[in-house]
Amino acid sequence: MRLLISIPVLLLLTACADAGYYWHSANAHLSMMNKRVDIDEMLADTSLDDELRGRLKSVQQMREFSIERLALPDNGSYSSYVELDRPYVLQNLFAATEFSTRLHSWCYPIIGCTSYRGYYDETRLQSYVETLQNDGFEVYIGQVAAYSTLGWFDDPVLSSFIDWPDYRLAGLLFHELTHQRVYIADDTGFNESLASAVQQAGILLWLESGNQTTQLDSFHRWLIYRKRVIALIGETRDELTRIYQQDIADSEKRRLKSQAFDRARGAHAEIARDHEIEQGFTRWFSSELNNAKIGSVATYSNLVPAFLDMIEAHGGDFEAFFTYVEKLGDLEKQERDSCLQIWVERAGAEGKTCPINVGRMNSALQG
Repeated sequence: MRLLISIPVLLLLTACADAGYYWHSANAHLSMMNKRVDIDEMLADTSLDDELRGRLKSVQQMREFSIERLALPDNGSYSSYVELDRPYVLQNLFAATEFSTRLHSWCYPIIGCTSYRGYYDETRLQSYVETLQNDGFEVYIGQVAAYSTLGWFDDPVLSSFIDWPDYRLAGLLFHELTHQRVYIADDTGFNESLASAVQQAGILLWLESGNQTTQLDSFHRWLIYRKRVIALIGETRDELTRIYQQDIADSEKRRLKSQAFDRARGAHAEIARDHEIEQGFTRWFSSELNNAKIGSVATYSNLVPAFLDMIEAHGGDFEAFFTYVEKLGDLEKQERDSCLQIWVERAGAEGKTCPINVGRMNSALQG
């Protein structure tokens, strides 16, 4: 019923030029939701494939853990399953101009502005990509295994991620459920970094609770590798910004830009060898690099250390942590950003506090 109500509301609130995009999104989402099958019913079917049965049982255990340990929403999300006809549910489009890593943003009814635009339909996506490129934008398209409807609907488990290793499967559920618990309109960096931090902390707790030492070792190795890669991408972004700010000819900027991307590829190859990672970001670096691609990673990662520090400061009490984060989200954008920056630089920010007094947080900030 909520879906049927939301479609005309979205269309009334947006420009006619975007009506086709919203109809495409709503129809594709409705089609997927109509394919949902209750997981309990599937498990009661004796003919169910044993491997799929095991994965669905794992989802149920992860879902229970997310509620009891991580204070994530107790609702009908991930209690149903959908078999897709491709390895992803949709594709996200990112765009940036030739001499900037700042991502272009799109604004939507209800959820506000984001730095990406999702597409179910390949033809519609490619048509818009051509429009953006003709307008001078660089684009990056990322395949998305899952997304959150922010609690408006009961999100299903999808075939696009059901076969992932436990630590990746659990992490995806924790990430998307965090969006249902806290979502701040017009602040993609806040939302994605928060979800990524809960994802990371939640995976560690989940694996430790089940004494899954093999996967725990794999995840720790992946975290170290990923941290180095994210730092490399951040360094590349900063280098590009310095290049773009120089008073030099555009042709020289392009030459220096190309060299920066070449150095990044070489540096990643060394990192992958150091950590014995065969896949990871290898395909990401080996394919075309551009401003939109570099910017897309920054969106998900910049504030993760700040939120991880908040979780630790709350002693791993996720209910208290989310209470603090919700109050943080109520601040005006400028004030919220200032507070987050204090968390990012907390080791060198003695004596500073964020403008929220929740329990022991002032002393935690100063400590």
